[in-house]
Amino acid sequence: MCGIVGYIGAKNCIPILIGGLKRLEYRGYDSAGIGILTDDSTKVIKSVGKVSVLQEKVDSLDLNANIGIGHTRWATHGVPNEINAHPHMNADGSLLLIHNGIIENYEVLKETLKHFGYEFRSETDTEVLTMLIDSFLKKGHDLLNAVRAALSEVEGTYGIAVIYKEEPDKIVVAKKGSPLVIGIGDNENYIASDVSALVAHTQQVVYLEDGEVAEVYCDKFIAKDVSDKEIEKEVKEITLKLDEISKSGYAHFMLKEIMEQPESICNAMRGRLLLGEGTSKLGGLEDYIDRIVQSKRIIISACGTSWHAGLVGEYMLEQFAEIPTEVEYASEFRYRNPLIYPDDTIIFISQSGETADTLAALKESKRKGALVIGICNVVGSSIARESSTGIYIHAGPEIGVASTKAFTAQLTVLSLLTLLIARKKRMSLVDGQNIVKEIESLPEKIEKILSLDSKIEKIADQFKDAKNFLYLGRGYNFPVALEGALKLKEISYIHAEGYPAAEMKHGPIALIDKDMPVVFLAPKDSTYDKILSNIQEVKARHGRIIAVASESDNRIDKLVDYTIKIPDTIRMLMPILTVVPLQLLAYHIAVKKGLNVDQPRNLAKSVTVE
Repeated sequence: MCGIVGYIGAKNCIPILIGGLKRLEYRGYDSAGIGILTDDSTKVIKSVGKVSVLQEKVDSLDLNANIGIGHTRWATHGVPNEINAHPHMNADGSLLLIHNGIIENYEVLKETLKHFGYEFRSETDTEVLTMLIDSFLKKGHDLLNAVRAALSEVEGTYGIAVIYKEEPDKIVVAKKGSPLVIGIGDNENYIASDVSALVAHTQQVVYLEDGEVAEVYCDKFIAKDVSDKEIEKEVKEITLKLDEISKSGYAHFMLKEIMEQPESICNAMRGRLLLGEGTSKLGGLEDYIDRIVQSKRIIISACGTSWHAGLVGEYMLEQFAEIPTEVEYASEFRYRNPLIYPDDTIIFISQSGETADTLAALKESKRKGALVIGICNVVGSSIARESSTGIYIHAGPEIGVASTKAFTAQLTVLSLLTLLIARKKRMSLVDGQNIVKEIESLPEKIEKILSLDSKIEKIADQFKDAKNFLYLGRGYNFPVALEGALKLKEISYIHAEGYPAAEMKHGPIALIDKDMPVVFLAPKDSTYDKILSNIQEVKARHGRIIAVASESDNRIDKLVDYTIKIPDTIRMLMPILTVVPLQLLAYHIAVKKGLNVDQPRNLAKSVTVE
């Protein structure tokens, strides 16, 4: 992984490739490269670090070509360096390949190829695939069939693009478990791992499915399945606009996306709330709602921030929908041979809709007969296409690697789902109407929280040099403590842990001293008095306390060092509000440390390998 772009047509492909790679920078990467095919030769240019470094090298060469491929690499096999960067080539440089995914049996294939005289320069699994394709070309296969034959011996995941000097009129692409899309132009075509790389050039795209291979020419493409049968592919229109993936005057995408949350939550609920009926309308679930209501159990599976959203969903669904609910890490779910039954409903949450662990768990759940619901942000993503049914969160493009607006939109959608099921069961009309009103009030309340940005920045200035943080919450706010700690870890590289507040005395209290900042989520709810007791425990040990509290709370100020006052709402929706100050706190601490908040080290926006 991480990003793929390609072009074939009459234009010079160089600026298209570089521009596409820049659009993919948000996904996280550590090196980049392009490979081009001219009339008589191929050429590869690679660099470690940012695409801007690659661009400087490319600009100095004054290149021109009508077919090329580009890649941003997030290191899996081998350290970030130019040798391990993509594209990879065969011995004579006639074959160039870029690859997202992991070839799991690459070591076995590598030893076999060495036996036949192949030599390897890199530490990557991708170079092995390049040489494997070359071995079939040497046996007389054309490029398409050499790719197909090689992939038949591969175990793992891939999204690949290949160009070959002896067949200069095409790019061959293939997909299994890693996203790949073809962009349709006027006598020119594009390929990419993400439509954001294409939006400047076309709105017409074709999504490849697992097991499909395609030959992409300047004036057409031919897609085939595993049995070599040609497939009619549907051309789809993407609605993403170029201005949606710009910073719009903000210093960072992360700040822009935090500030967009009133709008993104409006979009998540738009047309879905029915005040008169005290319920929600989720069109994608209409044919499945009776089965969902009758589920014996709901399982929510996700990774990272989406897993935290799932934990809040568990509280909601058990309290109001009255269905036993479990939350599973997708990365562990499929590997422990979970007991899945036909009367289970399994919800898979992913911002990108491409998270490899989540997608793999989804496919296993479908195979075992459960109803599979996808909750994701990206229209046409793999999880959206593989699910039995689903709900889009409509948060808009999220470019910052650390998720913010997608998290609150996921929580909004989970509240709509909970309301729908609860009203189908035993929730009264009045209770349903009260929840609808509270959901509708969220954007205005978040606007009030965002107006505290300068105050939160001043608090951040006091803690930018901290080495550790502890985040504590109870009930619905325990998952928010986890999410707040994750945000700080992701972008500031400060060690942080989230805990249920009651668990502090079962171990973490040993860490409390004058150098330990502790963030308490302390809105006025049924656990408020217990939270105050926990605050007293920290205060007695000289911990420095930041509290996120209700704006009507006058008791807490004298107990803590800093307070961030937020509006009240009902308990099930409180995480949508309490998380926003934590996002801003993490953002400002990271900025004050001089760090790249949009592209934190070692992280990728969409984790497309298991």
